Amino acid sequence: MHPDRFRTGVLVALSTGAGWIGWSGHVLLLPIAAAFPTLWSLARTRSQAMVVSAAYFLAASRGLPQGVANFYSSNIWPGLLLWLVASSAFVAVHSVLWTDRTGWRKPLRYTAACLAMAVPPFGILGWAHPITAAGVLFPGWGWWGLVAMAAGLGVMTTHYRPAAASAMAGLWLWSAAEWTSPILPASWTGVDLELGSSLGRDVGLHRQDDLIDIVRGHPPGTTVVLPESALGFWTPTVARHWQRALTGTGITVIAGAAIIDSQGYDNVLVKLSAEGNQVLYRERVPVPGSMWQPWRGWVGEQGGARAHFFANPVVDVGNTRVAPLICYEQLLVWPILASALYQPDVIVAAGNGWWTAGTSIVRIQRASTQAWARLFAKPVIISFNT
Repeated sequence: MHPDRFRTGVLVALSTGAGWIGWSGHVLLLPIAAAFPTLWSLARTRSQAMVVSAAYFLAASRGLPQGVANFYSSNIWPGLLLWLVASSAFVAVHSVLWTDRTGWRKPLRYTAACLAMAVPPFGILGWAHPITAAGVLFPGWGWWGLVAMAAGLGVMTTHYRPAAASAMAGLWLWSAAEWTSPILPASWTGVDLELGSSLGRDVGLHRQDDLIDIVRGHPPGTTVVLPESALGFWTPTVARHWQRALTGTGITVIAGAAIIDSQGYDNVLVKLSAEGNQVLYRERVPVPGSMWQPWRGWVGEQGGARAHFFANPVVDVGNTRVAPLICYEQLLVWPILASALYQPDVIVAAGNGWWTAGTSIVRIQRASTQAWARLFAKPVIISFNT
């Protein structure tokens, strides 16, 4: 076999393993993703860097084809096409910024690729970012931990990589030995549901009553978080129904809903209590393609979810400052970092993952959220429907 082909095969196999294992849905395995910069830097040609990048990203996002097939009740082919399209940003950035120059250029180029995939526009598709492992290796370090992780990833592209890998391995073992379950703030709770695709689509008041019964089972003074889309379409009727039901309970509810108008819709979190209700948060980054469809406006059509990229990074619930993350936002870097700038008291992560059956997507979302919460030492409330 030609040596270059053998080398490419080995790099692709290792990169696939880094993406597959690092993004398996177990938070303590996230540091495996830190092997990717080394494999990228060991490529000898731009085409090698391209296939190494593709192998890592496709392995990390391997649940997408099956998830798309579940969502649209279709065969696997549309999902495979979307899977390849979704990888294009990651592959393009890492291919263009790859260099065969030694010295300071390679870590600088990789750092530029990290930054590009962390912020818009490329950051809109910036899943599987190795810097997410900062929460495992540097728990509680906050922004300094983020800087340390970025520096470590850069060093992994140089001939000092053995020292960087050894340091990361030591931090990893220490973190694993000291790891504890996510902190839950007092009087807050997240409710996981198993209502499948009916959640958000069953618009009858009987479904609202079922959810109200679940909420009323909590003690007075509790703030209960329900999943994305839990309330379905947000209407005055639904609002009044919940307000009446919460009278005398002392319970506050944060739940997902959709607000529809003639131009499209907003994916939101609303706050409900006996005192009233309000739209608390509008999703910053809806899922590109299936929800956010900006091309509709370019051709004069309406519809799709609106993206509020730089709006409401934190919201207030009483005296508590909350960093909300809805579903897809939990896979990205910049939404949580934008929220962290405002020093929230708690992270609230809601999702509706019924369509991920047979995949590890929900586990990956949970792991990513837990890692960011540990990095900034913030309590986290997670609520999913499956």
